[in-house]
Amino acid sequence: MTYVVTDNCIACKYTDCVEVCPVDCFYEGENMLVIHPDECIDCGVCEPECPADAIRPDTEPDMEQWVEFNRKWSEAWPVIITKKDPLPEAEEMDGKSGKMDLFSEKPGEGG
Repeated sequence: MTYVVTDNCIACKYTDCVEVCPVDCFYEGENMLVIHPDECIDCGVCEPECPADAIRPDTEPDMEQWVEFNRKWSEAWPVIITKKDPLPEAEEMDGKSGKMDLFSEKPGEGG
């Protein structure tokens, strides 16, 4: 099993999860985070830390697409290990549907 970040992170990018990750497997894009599925040790400490409920176990239905999505972008973006402020529109965007239209392939700063 692994954990993955889903589209609810897009345009929110809360980083509470990166502080608790013991293996530093989070990677930062311009407007979301992803987890490298091969680095995640399945400890689950990140899941309850996400205010947007964007972190899910890959054992849930239809998570295969998110495993591959997280793998692809974790290999392109920098690692993030330090908590940062969420995006300015995070509260407004939390839980909105259709957020894949807002996805940015640009890397974040990492750190």
